Amino acid sequence: MNPECTLCKTMDYLSKKWTIIILFELWKGEEQKWKRFSEIEALMGHISPKILAERLKELEGEGLVINRVDASSFPVKSEYRLTESGEELVEAIRQIKYWALKWKVHNDVCMIQNCRKCTF
Repeated sequence: MNPECTLCKTMDYLSKKWTIIILFELWKGEEQKWKRFSEIEALMGHISPKILAERLKELEGEGLVINRVDASSFPVKSEYRLTESGEELVEAIRQIKYWALKWKVHNDVCMIQNCRKCTF
């Protein structure tokens, strides 16, 4: 594969464990809002804080996530949300989900579930 290939470059960061799930968790909810690090960690379940911090930093570097830090209180509050680019990527991820439901995975509950309210 050509290391200059657009797909290869994109998959370098998207294929890392937890990356797509983090993006999806940031997208989920009634409205686009800031989510605290601890909230994301709780939603993710089995991700270590170290890996979550690494992935969020990588996603921020790619321009998919914005981080804001409030150091005026203790503990320091670190919050994240998707950028416009990150939101658009989530739409592509949802298309992959629909492809999987059509061709690979039989999951009636997921088929009718609103992804923004998904609790799986």
